[in-house]
Amino acid sequence: MWSFIFFVESVLLGIGLAMDAFSVSLANGLNEPNMRTRKMCGIAGVFAIFQGVMPLIGWICVKTIVHIFKGFEKFIPWIALVLLVFIGTKMLIDGIKKKDEEKPALTLLALIIQGIATSIDALSVGCTIASYDFPMAFVSSLIIALVTFIICLIGIFLGKKFGTIFSSKATIIGGIILIVIGLEIFITGII
Repeated sequence: MWSFIFFVESVLLGIGLAMDAFSVSLANGLNEPNMRTRKMCGIAGVFAIFQGVMPLIGWICVKTIVHIFKGFEKFIPWIALVLLVFIGTKMLIDGIKKKDEEKPALTLLALIIQGIATSIDALSVGCTIASYDFPMAFVSSLIIALVTFIICLIGIFLGKKFGTIFSSKATIIGGIILIVIGLEIFITGII
């Protein structure tokens, strides 16, 4: 089953899963237009880790405890909604309160919450890769993580560029983006 199609499918899964993380990365770049390269790589790395680990956890659940995973699946849109709306609202409030002050830096806790919120839907990819043996599932997850890392770096870079242009409104725009992403994940998951 190791074929060119396997790798193409893994890359496409990575692209599809990384879109939410891309948007959040864009918001993070908007919020901090002077972000250093090391921090950019750290943020992209956190998203990549979560996007790579979640499909593997889903694969393990499908292989071992399917009935629990199926019961949890209906809560995924709710969890993503709550986490992203919480962070987005906080950014929105901070952006409104601190008009000309220094924008708050992204904390590790906020980044981890963003990583969970944007990757929790990747648990369902465990069903998609359920026919793979462990080495294939692991390689597919690594490919998803690598694709996510690259896409998130692009998102942060673009956000930084636009953040310089929209510096006075960047936190507000970033908060709105996170809230919209949370609503999109919720609506898509419910429908």
